Amino acid sequence: MHRTGLITAVGLAGLALASGTCAQSMTSNEVKGTSISRKWRGTAGLVTTGPDGKVIFLFGETQPSVVCSPLQVCDIELQSGEIVHDVLVGDTVRWKVEPATSGATGGQAIHLIVKPSEAGLVTSMVVTTSRRTYHIQLKSHPSQYTARIGFEYPDDVSTKLADINAQLETGIPGTAPDKLNFSYSVSGSAPWKPKRVYSDGAKTYIQFSKSIAGQDAPVLFVVSGGQNRIVNYRMKNDMMIVDYAVDKAILISGLGWWQQKITIKRGG
Repeated sequence: MHRTGLITAVGLAGLALASGTCAQSMTSNEVKGTSISRKWRGTAGLVTTGPDGKVIFLFGETQPSVVCSPLQVCDIELQSGEIVHDVLVGDTVRWKVEPATSGATGGQAIHLIVKPSEAGLVTSMVVTTSRRTYHIQLKSHPSQYTARIGFEYPDDVSTKLADINAQLETGIPGTAPDKLNFSYSVSGSAPWKPKRVYSDGAKTYIQFSKSIAGQDAPVLFVVSGGQNRIVNYRMKNDMMIVDYAVDKAILISGLGWWQQKITIKRGG
């Protein structure tokens, strides 16, 4: 074989190998999965104007696409009080993400400051927090960029309505819904785990599901000075009412291996 023919043959073989690598086959489920993901990423989601020129995305509606530019910074602001666990970027070489904070202690908001090194880049970023997971697409443009980005959270409205409805159903006299404190965290696993906990400043209200009415209520311990103290309470349908504001409490049901425990803390 002539040298030219040998080079041609080797080149064709390499091209075939490269083509086989790029055109990797997928199963029907893989094709379906990537199609669903592509459709979600390509959905034209709602984008509105927030305060001080902030661009607001509706969380969960689609994958937000944030446009950044070299020598500029994009500020992605998360919800006040949200704690960031991890920030994962597809291209960590040409994209830099640095954290910042704003607001007073206890109600601070985390900001992710995003900077690309050059134009024409596309990658993705996943941010996991104490409340949710963000999936964001990052693009870099030679001159155009989005300076401030924020989110609206549809679950917030549902939660506020549920809290107001709980107050109205309970019938706490003389207390406006906006005077109730719902900033309690409930951790642990049990079939009777409370739906919500709140206080009117004088009493603490622990609300269970309706099914608790036909069961023995768990024992309530209030944690004070490092000690667990059993306290009195009264049940009203699915509501456990304690006659003072509780900072930390433990609900326990059962014994030994079958014991179930729920921890309640004010302020999260």
